[in-house]
Amino acid sequence: MDGVTSTTALPQTELDRITDDLVAAFKTVFDPEIPVDIYELGLIYKVDINDDAHVDIEMTLTAPGCPVAGEMPGWVESAARKVAGVKSARVNLVFDPPWTPARMSDEAKLELNML
Repeated sequence: MDGVTSTTALPQTELDRITDDLVAAFKTVFDPEIPVDIYELGLIYKVDINDDAHVDIEMTLTAPGCPVAGEMPGWVESAARKVAGVKSARVNLVFDPPWTPARMSDEAKLELNML
């Protein structure tokens, strides 16, 4: 994830907790074709949390023709909405910059025997 930005008046400790919980929630969502979660794959590009505890998420897919392209944003929104303190969430699917394996964490690369 390139970063979490905040335009919120939430206390920093609450923002930090929500951020950590969002990362944990993203790690529960998997691309069905790859045995690694979407966070470690580097599919989450940006997360914004505003004053109303609404979360905007920019994410991508490993390929524009991904078979779950219509479903995965809903899975991510659902996971984010389950985080305590999050009032609502919306996923914006983007393809710029395009995803490459370089966005994967070392953990993901190790899981896929790419190290």
